[in-house]
Amino acid sequence: MSEPNLVERYQAYRVRRFLANSERWRDMLPGWRTRRRRRALAVALLITFALMLAVAVTCHFYEWAPLLWLPACAAFLPVWTSLAIVSGRQGDAPTEALDEWEVQQQNSARSIALSVTQWLMMIPVTYLIVGSVVTGGDHGTMAYTGGLLTLTMLMIGGCLPTVIVAWSQPDPEPDPVVDHPEEAA
Repeated sequence: MSEPNLVERYQAYRVRRFLANSERWRDMLPGWRTRRRRRALAVALLITFALMLAVAVTCHFYEWAPLLWLPACAAFLPVWTSLAIVSGRQGDAPTEALDEWEVQQQNSARSIALSVTQWLMMIPVTYLIVGSVVTGGDHGTMAYTGGLLTLTMLMIGGCLPTVIVAWSQPDPEPDPVVDHPEEAA
């Protein structure tokens, strides 16, 4: 048998790290693991992205607008982290750590996210190309606006697999030991 190459070793490391983190986060946010609550977090994340998009557009018109990016990030981080935890991080999990149904669901979500990302990236690309032609490249905030638009679109695309998986996952099976200890005995 041959030695595992760099990619195989990295994949094995990712699986070990994913499984260790899954074990550590398994009991976190138990009340938020229902479909209804996961969907609420997904909607909150999409609202956060809308806020980031609004900040990016505002940057085109006002030089002080980039300061609004900090509150948008402050809203994004806890919502994204919570959604990733309650969905079991299956949107970005290594395939070796998932069963066949989860891999199929993940691949479908990733395929959709890739298509959405490609289309969304046309927004900042068009803005930068058309804007530089119209202004002759003299607009002072165009680069920053284009950067924030690009970053927002990439963040949407990167988070979309988890949003799709969290949205479509069924409610978890009740644990008989926790829910009805008298029946488990």
